[in-house]
This record gives sequence, C-alpha cells and structure tokens, in this order.
Amino acid sequence: MKIIFNKNDMCEAVPPLQSGVSGKTALTATEGILFEAQAPDVCRMTTFDLEKGVRLSVRVEVIEEGAAIISAAKFSQTVRAMEDGEITLSVDDRNCVSITCGRASYTMTALPAADFPDLPRLRSVNGFTVPRKTLRAMIGKCMHAMGTNDQRPFLNGMYMRVTDGRLDTVACDSFRMAVCSTPAETENRNESGDALNYRFILPNKSVGELFRLLDYRNEKSEKSLESLESSESGESSESREQGEPLTRIHMFRKNIVFDLDGITFFSRLIDGEYMDYERIIVRNHRILVTVDRDVLLSALERAALITEERVPGAVRSSVRLDIVGGMLKVSAVSGLGSSYDEMPIRHEGDDLTIAFNNRYLMDSLRACRAGDVRLSMSTSLSSINIEPVLSEEETAAGESELYFLLPVRTKE
Repeated sequence: MKIIFNKNDMCEAVPPLQSGVSGKTALTATEGILFEAQAPDVCRMTTFDLEKGVRLSVRVEVIEEGAAIISAAKFSQTVRAMEDGEITLSVDDRNCVSITCGRASYTMTALPAADFPDLPRLRSVNGFTVPRKTLRAMIGKCMHAMGTNDQRPFLNGMYMRVTDGRLDTVACDSFRMAVCSTPAETENRNESGDALNYRFILPNKSVGELFRLLDYRNEKSEKSLESLESSESGESSESREQGEPLTRIHMFRKNIVFDLDGITFFSRLIDGEYMDYERIIVRNHRILVTVDRDVLLSALERAALITEERVPGAVRSSVRLDIVGGMLKVSAVSGLGSSYDEMPIRHEGDDLTIAFNNRYLMDSLRACRAGDVRLSMSTSLSSINIEPVLSEEETAAGESELYFLLPVRTKE
C-alpha cells in the first residue's frame, strides 16, 4: 500500500477516529487504525474497540492499493510532528511502515488487515433521521446521570425512545435520574413502512464519544468527508432545512449506527429492558421552592470549595439547604472550614432542612437550562425533583425536563 496525503487533511480526520481506539486490551489490532487504500483517490480509515467504532474516508493520491493496521497513537504523533505539506505513507509486504515528508522519514511496524476484528453491518433498511442539534442537546441533559459500574447493566447507559415527532432520553445511576422529552423533527426511514417506535439503551462510553462527535466542528473536514462517504455508500447526503444538519441513524437488533456528515459512528446496544422509571418519580410533593438557577448554582460552586476538599480519614461533606420562609440558606462544613450563603426564593409549604451530594446537585442544575428552577420535595429523607420553569409555548409544545435526586443523611 502506498498513498500520498495532505498533512492538514489527515490531522483533521484522526481525532474522530480516536473514539473507536481501545486503550488497554489483549487484542493489539483494536489499538490501531485500519487503512484501506482504494484507487483512485480514497483512503478509508476505521477504528473499532469491540464495543464502538468510527469509520471515515479521506481524499488521497493512491499509488498502490492495499490495507494495513497502524498504531493510532504512533501514527497521530508522527503526522503531527511532520512539516506541513504532502506526506507519503507506504506499507511493504513485511508490514513495515514508512512515513516520509521532505527529508524527514519515520518507520514503524504494522499489522496485517486480516487481524482487524469483524465489523457489524453499517447499513440498514430500518432507521430514522433526527436534527443533530436536538440529539446533542438531549444527550447533554441526561449523560451526567448515567451509571458506570452498576451490577444492573441497563443502568450503565442511556435509554432512548424515538417516535414520530418526539425524542425521550433517560439516565439513572441509583442516586440520581434525568428524564427529558422534546418534540423532534424525526423522519421515518423504515423501508417496511412500520411506524417509528424505537427503544434502545446506548452504553455510557458510547454516549460520551457520540456526544463529542456531535460537537465536532470542522467545516472543511465535514464537506470533504461527507462527499466521499456519500459517493462510497451510494446514498445522497441528508437534506437540510435552513442549514440544520441531520443525523441518519441505522437500527439493528444488537447495534446502532450514526451517520454524522461523513463520519460513521457505530456501537453495540445494551441488551434488556429498561426499568419503569415513571413509578420511581414522586409527583405530589408538599413543598415547592422556585429559585433563580444561576444564583443557586453560584452558591453551590462556592460551597464546593468545602465539599470537594479532601480531608484525610474523612469522606466528602455534603451541602445543606435550609428552607426558611422566603429564604434558602446554603451551607457546608468540613474539618478544614465552612461556607454559608443565602438567597430569596418563592416558597410554598413547610420549612425544611435537607442535604445532598453537592456534585450531584450541581450536575443536575447545570443540565437544567432555564432562568428559574422549581425544587419539589416532602421530607429530608425523600427524593427531590428539579424542573425548569418553562414558558407557556414550551409547555404547550410538550417539552419536559425532570432531574430526580436522593438526599443524604446528616448527623443533626
């Protein structure tokens, strides 16, 4: 295999591929990039860590067709260290890689393309499209509440439900939960004509990488990669209204594929049913507090100087909320200091003292994009609901956000 490529084009293509590179694994091939040179001018690049992967194409000059697996870390470091301009990459029959640019050259060892793990199917007759901005926003609102190493596999990811005109996302880690729903311009792509109704659980690592790729912005890379991928697959690029990019999603029983303007991201799905989360949420709380989100978040960030402080032999302290009349008092105490703040609120119901893990509470408030938030609770040991105060238009459209959080016990 021998190709000639532009350094800037390759430097723009490599970062998305890192989403599919495995860190620590016994299978060396998953630490590399599969290069497939196809005449006359396409190099397809793929990474896959057995759970998630990325595929894209770069325009190059193909001198000799072929395929090989090259270490992602070494290749990225080498290309970035080269001078700007054209770089030549060649792989001989002994899998010896040579990268040259001007008078500079670098050699390394490749693996045969046959060692790369088998990929899942990347095209399906079933699926849908959704605006990229909507998908990214909904993931961002819930991803902080995903579990990581829970014994119940379905909690180690994000539950998504897609129907005609609506997108729902849910995440829970046993201590907190985020439930969001929004109207979305979904388009049914089921060839069979079945109604749009998909429910699936995307693993937490895949959610994080998908969120990063959805935020990936490089107009030059997007345009070139999109045209190449479209010509390869035989599909035209997704239509866009008023410049709004659409994400094409291909559905399978055990995996899912996202087409992101020339970048194809694919992932396995978590098998099993998600819990009946609506049964967990308490809707009839007796105490309601409405407060300015930014003011409360600022007070919690100041309290974090105390709660996040590591004291030898002690656990992190919690943040305490004292609801007294029309005031909310925020305090935190640890072995090395204390903090206190207060702010005006609109309060219905009894006075209450309740404590939380400060980091969990801040994460929920950061996800809740609104000027004012409503805190609903009943006792110091029962859950709290955090919801944005939405406008009449947003409520009528069917938008909803709810962040559920369990309190912590205090000594007092």
